[in-house]
Amino acid sequence: MTGKFISLEGGEGSGKSTAIATIKAWLESQKIDYIMTREPGGTELAEQIRQLILAARDEPVDDMTELLLMFAARAQHMTQTIRPALAQGIWVISDRFIDSSFVYQGKARGGDTEKLKVLTEWVVGNDKPDATLLLDVPVEIGLQRVAQRKDADRLDQESSCFHEKVRQGFLAQAALEPDRIKVIDASQSLDQVNEQIINQLNGLKSAW
Repeated sequence: MTGKFISLEGGEGSGKSTAIATIKAWLESQKIDYIMTREPGGTELAEQIRQLILAARDEPVDDMTELLLMFAARAQHMTQTIRPALAQGIWVISDRFIDSSFVYQGKARGGDTEKLKVLTEWVVGNDKPDATLLLDVPVEIGLQRVAQRKDADRLDQESSCFHEKVRQGFLAQAALEPDRIKVIDASQSLDQVNEQIINQLNGLKSAW
């Protein structure tokens, strides 16, 4: 039996780190074998590519350069981490995955969606997540949370207009694939957010 593949998505400051802690606690309570990973990243090489993508720099980063770096990291992630774990029946929980590319490099930066689809078919194929939890929060709340970070990266420092495009891009993705992408209202209290997440996890387990 193959494992389940869950991705977490959302704009900056949406609360993914807190959601990951909730998911880990649930998986352990259910005695389910799992790995936690992230994008860009998930392998030694992919983590090195992550540093290239997120580092603040004086040289402007071309949109196509960013896109290709993301998919280079993803190709390594798929072959070295995600597919082997799923084949062993291990659940994979990824902090960001393919939807982030369609939103950040596609909708927010005005990238070519057709090129994104080709790259996705090439690198991911049919191995999309079984479920994607989209943590949705108004931009102003997310940016307030980001402002408290000491380690803000290049994406954190984008304009509020950019972050609004990101939010709307994620909601558009959810509208396209409602069976896979489940919107979590992350502006609610922590208990309410956790309840939404656990309800989705219980549903996924029952279908396993």
